[in-house]
Amino acid sequence: MKKFTVSQFLIAILLVFTGFTFYSCNNDGPEIPPVKLDDVKGNYKGRLITIQGNVKTEKIKDFKVKKDTIAFAEFPVDEIVKTVVKDPVKAEVAIKAMGKVKYDLKYTASVNTSINAVELLFAPKVMEILIPVDGVTKKTEVTLVAKQKGFYVGLDGSLRFALIADKITVDGTVLAPYEAINYNFPFCVKM
Repeated sequence: MKKFTVSQFLIAILLVFTGFTFYSCNNDGPEIPPVKLDDVKGNYKGRLITIQGNVKTEKIKDFKVKKDTIAFAEFPVDEIVKTVVKDPVKAEVAIKAMGKVKYDLKYTASVNTSINAVELLFAPKVMEILIPVDGVTKKTEVTLVAKQKGFYVGLDGSLRFALIADKITVDGTVLAPYEAINYNFPFCVKM
């Protein structure tokens, strides 16, 4: 009789462990909530990689994302000024005299559920800056383009995008020759 009771007890334990095993197969890892359009909004800090020709620089930049705009309180214009003002000493003086340059980058957002991300389609406007050099002010227009979509990734809550300063016009004359300036934001996180 004891053998029969022990066998039933072992079978019951085996069934319980089998049930836990199958249950755990249904719960593989943490559940990631689906991304929403409003998830993009916030204050960000991110790495900016600027490339012009063979020159590459890296900085940390802050910006704010609103409903349909990425707002830069201080857009990085050093490379633009150094392209317009060839003398490095005069360029540095001009950069300091200009102070902070604000720029708003408009976008349209849509949710891509297959990759759990918000896709950003950019509509950059021409940036107008005034560069003081040798007692005159050079009216500079920078044509910015976005050749690819930006992404807010739901998995890690990061924002990624890129812009190109495609053309620079100074006092109505297009700069030529000119090497485009690439602004890459490969990984930005909310602060």
